[in-house]
Amino acid sequence: MPDTSKIAKNLERFAQAVAAHDRENPTHTAYGIGLAHFDMERLGFDEGETVLPGITIHADGKTSGNFRVLCDGEHDEGERESEQEVVEAVATQYTPAALPIRQNQ
Repeated sequence: MPDTSKIAKNLERFAQAVAAHDRENPTHTAYGIGLAHFDMERLGFDEGETVLPGITIHADGKTSGNFRVLCDGEHDEGERESEQEVVEAVATQYTPAALPIRQNQ
């Protein structure tokens, strides 16, 4: 059985993260915590287990040692748009090909 003090610390961190998410994103509703499968096993959580009111555990393919708040909103919309703009800006620039330097013999 996992150490109960570790579980308690993680539950406290989960609650803090959900509260911060809800405060910063009032139009999104948090529904879960995403954990790496290894962390779920190590901490003794099961997929779909309710850890806080309305918050369940979900396995995701992210790195071990981290968790993320899962919600019904899109947080990276601006990043996608700015990334697309950068790609378009780079694609429209012309860079002449480098010519090989010839040495006189």
